[in-house]
Amino acid sequence: MADRTDNLTSGNLLGIPETRLPDDFIDVQVTAELEEGDPRDIAARHPESPLAWATLAQDALSDGDEVAAYAYARTGYHRGLDALRGAGWRGQGPIPASHAPNRGFLRALAMLGETSRRLGDDVEGDRVTEFLREADPSLLG
Repeated sequence: MADRTDNLTSGNLLGIPETRLPDDFIDVQVTAELEEGDPRDIAARHPESPLAWATLAQDALSDGDEVAAYAYARTGYHRGLDALRGAGWRGQGPIPASHAPNRGFLRALAMLGETSRRLGDDVEGDRVTEFLREADPSLLG
């Protein structure tokens, strides 16, 4: 019963267990590489890294290239979905940001929402907001 109570207080009303990417997921290594490396080179070496693609999306937005930012964010989102499915995720339930290996996917997801809205795709932006709310409500403030 304690698990169910914990799920209720955390907003997880269905009692679906959290999905946590493995502790040695590539984004752990990519985080360190991004401190000194070029995100383009890192994405080329680690195309499976949602964090590398999310970083490229942020850089493209900073450069004013919303279309490239959207493409990078969408790539990171899909690479993250692949990883989550490999970790047992079945399309719903918490993906806590408190678990460092999950953060690259969540950042790519947030960038997908941001770039979708900037391109006028509010339907996609709303869908992403709901996905973020289900994944980890603390991300929405």
